[in-house]
Amino acid sequence: MSCTTVRRSAMSFRGGNWAAKNIGAFVLIVMACVFAAPSIQAATPIDLRCDGNTNPIATTATPTLSWRIESTDRAIKQSAWRVLVSSTAELLREGKGDLWDSGRLTATRSPQVVYEGKPLTAGQTCHWRVCSWTKGEGVIGEGVIGKQVTGDRATGDSNRNTEGSSDGLGGETESWSEFAFWEVAPNVPSQWRGAQWIDDGKPLPTDDAAFYENDPAPRMRHEFSLEKPVVKARLHVAGLGYFAASLNGAHVGDHELDSVWTAFDKRILYSTFDVSDQLQQGDNCLGVELGNGWFNPLPLRMWGHRNIRGSIETGRPRAIVCLVVDHADGTQSTITTNENWKFAEGPTLFNSVYLGEVLDARLDQPGWDTPQFDATDWSPVHLVDASLEPLQPLTTTPPIRAGVVIDAVAITEPAPGIQIVDFGQNFTGVPEISLDAPAGTEVQFRFGELLYPDGTLNPMTSVCGQIKGTRKMDDGTIISKGGPGAPEFAWQSDRYTCRGDGPETYRPKFTFHGFRFMEVTSLPSADESSSDVRVALSIEDVKGIPLRSDVTSTGEFSCSNDRLNAIQEMTRNTFLANIVGVQSHCPHRERFGYGGDIAATSEAFLMNFDMAGFYAKTVRDWADAARPDGNLTDTAPFVGIHYCGVGWAMAHPLLLEQLYQHYGNESLVEEQLPVAIRWLELENSKRKDGLVTKGLGDHEALSRSGGPVITTAMFIDTARRVARLSRVVGRESDADRFEAMADDATTAWADSFLDAPSGKVDDGSQTRQSLALGFGAAPMTSRPAIFEQMVSAIQTPALASKPGTEVTAGPHLTTGIFGTRMVMEELSENGRTDLAYELANRDSFPSWGWMLKNDATTLWEHWAGSDGTFSNNHPMLGSVSAWFFRWLGGIQISPDAVAADRLVICPHVVPDLEWVKCSHNTVRGLVVSNWTTTADTISLDITIPPDATAEVVFPVHARSISERGKRLDEVDGIKVLTPGRRVEIGSGQYRFELALD
Repeated sequence: MSCTTVRRSAMSFRGGNWAAKNIGAFVLIVMACVFAAPSIQAATPIDLRCDGNTNPIATTATPTLSWRIESTDRAIKQSAWRVLVSSTAELLREGKGDLWDSGRLTATRSPQVVYEGKPLTAGQTCHWRVCSWTKGEGVIGEGVIGKQVTGDRATGDSNRNTEGSSDGLGGETESWSEFAFWEVAPNVPSQWRGAQWIDDGKPLPTDDAAFYENDPAPRMRHEFSLEKPVVKARLHVAGLGYFAASLNGAHVGDHELDSVWTAFDKRILYSTFDVSDQLQQGDNCLGVELGNGWFNPLPLRMWGHRNIRGSIETGRPRAIVCLVVDHADGTQSTITTNENWKFAEGPTLFNSVYLGEVLDARLDQPGWDTPQFDATDWSPVHLVDASLEPLQPLTTTPPIRAGVVIDAVAITEPAPGIQIVDFGQNFTGVPEISLDAPAGTEVQFRFGELLYPDGTLNPMTSVCGQIKGTRKMDDGTIISKGGPGAPEFAWQSDRYTCRGDGPETYRPKFTFHGFRFMEVTSLPSADESSSDVRVALSIEDVKGIPLRSDVTSTGEFSCSNDRLNAIQEMTRNTFLANIVGVQSHCPHRERFGYGGDIAATSEAFLMNFDMAGFYAKTVRDWADAARPDGNLTDTAPFVGIHYCGVGWAMAHPLLLEQLYQHYGNESLVEEQLPVAIRWLELENSKRKDGLVTKGLGDHEALSRSGGPVITTAMFIDTARRVARLSRVVGRESDADRFEAMADDATTAWADSFLDAPSGKVDDGSQTRQSLALGFGAAPMTSRPAIFEQMVSAIQTPALASKPGTEVTAGPHLTTGIFGTRMVMEELSENGRTDLAYELANRDSFPSWGWMLKNDATTLWEHWAGSDGTFSNNHPMLGSVSAWFFRWLGGIQISPDAVAADRLVICPHVVPDLEWVKCSHNTVRGLVVSNWTTTADTISLDITIPPDATAEVVFPVHARSISERGKRLDEVDGIKVLTPGRRVEIGSGQYRFELALD
């Protein structure tokens, strides 16, 4: 008798005399089954997060909670959950959720739960844990036998504290998580306890040229005394544009370039730090130093005409601080910014996000942020009449932090007195330089991505806004293209004047650069009493400090082709170099968050990194940047650029859907969908003859790339996406309306641009054919012919190329940022991964391999590269990394997934590859798809996390397929969908062997 049979029999006789007379025998039978058969292990809730963070000390008032379950068993799913939130750890240990006891609730597809307990106040600590009930959807496979977890059975009351239990019959199990906590941050102005914005009281210059004069970064300080021992202390602080906080002479926290760039009139993301160990009973001192950042940028005329000061919120750098200290007796001390603070000019004489900074270390006042410092000469701060409403805790989006230090690989001297430091790779950050020179020695550092043939620095690809040279005004005067006062060449540079009292270290504080090479020049002394000193650096004296939003790596891809591995590494380097608060399209020349670049690469970012918080901020940045009529702009934060149209604005709804598919962020959909709808309706109202006529097309394509044939296809894709998002939140009538809108645009598009018999779209370029397919404009009946036209275009020699970059024979791309993604996707989707692989593996122009052959360590802005115009650190052609994951590795988040609960595993095996290793850590756990191939077999190792299912599409129709030596129809938990080709599996580890003919 099987265990399943016993269970059915018991249920059939429940309540009858059989149970009373034979209960002893029944128990013996059940016990025998428990010990004789595999049991489902209790799946433990782990990775408890609040607002996306582990034990955060600054959350919203109604935070979002999430967790995942861990189990080695197969086909495990969470069936129900219960959250307990307590005001103390003791109450939680007793099983009393005095703040919130959700009770047992049936699990939904989204792993995110919004707190629904008692109202929370700033500074409150909430202790929580989760109980998960899980069950196996199928029977455990061979070799995966769960360990029975013992513990008290659930009683159903609020006091239970069951650590883990199982019915022992392959049914539902219960398990509690470890404890976690969160602390509530100030979420409304009143919770800042009277803190006020402060600055140095200086007026902003009245003419543009004056902005380029020295304007020392202010330092602000405040001494205070604590009469009681400190138990806990939290420092809440924001600074516009950048701030660096210190306490008793020590830097606070590990953030860089705070406060993160947003539309400061709508959102200011303040930081919270645990400073419990930095305070002392008795005298203390708080210090804040301020840089200009994005709040007080220079009036540079980028491209000769665009001054971003006219489009963003600006002002004098300012700060706000609220320090809350808990004492052992239950009392609190609060220190805030007010009129009692003092300020003085610091040693940073000039700072700009684009041009760099100037620092004279001789002007430093050591100990300025320590108690008992003589601040007699310091001045009272100025109270700023500015709203506290925009202040929000830096919760979901990661702060900017320093990455792994990069060592210099070489130092050369191409000319007397000039040294070139090569860091071996292009990156975003700052140098850290050790110097030992007499006081007054001035050293200049310039930065660039390239060298000229003579070995000197070429800074031109990173010059801000192409400000290179001068122009003649109407009155005959000659000024910089960057406007009055701007330098002739707006390159990145820093200047440091040595303190001169022994070894000293310089690291820029209020700027960042994009570079591989650093030029070091000792400048002639301005002090007639001292002689010129030439500083000679060694490799040991310089380090590169990468700066980036601190996203976690979640994806790994490698294969037997070293070129593809190098492309993957180059792409990841580029991605990390372009997320300094916003996803930029270059880290030096512009630094703006362009929507087109995001739309082209977001899936690749999502497969490589945890982008949940970063992209949630990006979506809100776009909402903040929306124009009064609801129009979504090209960049967010908005800097006045607004001509690119649908392909750039579509980043907002695209990210909304991807965040839902990858992370299950339904609350963000509810919050932001009205923004997307308002924009879509506005865009729809501007269509002419059914077409979207304005907007940028396939940016940086080698062939003609614009026009309504592309912008209308983008509109169709977006309308259908907004329809799907509407259905997520139950707006069915809206969804129907948007689908009809897309259908209407599709008809107009086909009538205008499609030759149905041949499948040719407009001029038949790769861009037009691929975007017709990828954006869903092509009617289903025409897709095969359109695809064949695309293949033909890929295999046809290009008609034009730049001098020195002639296209060689073989399949090649002429596409830009959108077409490149779509070509690779459509080739694999339609069975031509062999051709896509040829494109990925190409090493002649135009290709990723061509970049590598030309010493690239990050992706270029243009296929041909550039030594003076285009950036050499540009993520927009990085969609190839998504292709690696989605098609060579075969890991795909299903289009109908909610938080990656439905997966498609469809690895494509190409003759040139012997193996692929591919993994992606979803919010539910690790997904693995590795394969190796020999002459007669293909081996697939697949891992699916709990709470997820996967459709596995085998790469070939094999002669036979086995799983751990068994035929598929002999393995429990594997459902055959198409014999020899497709199966469905639940969570667990699987090894498939495909025998080839």
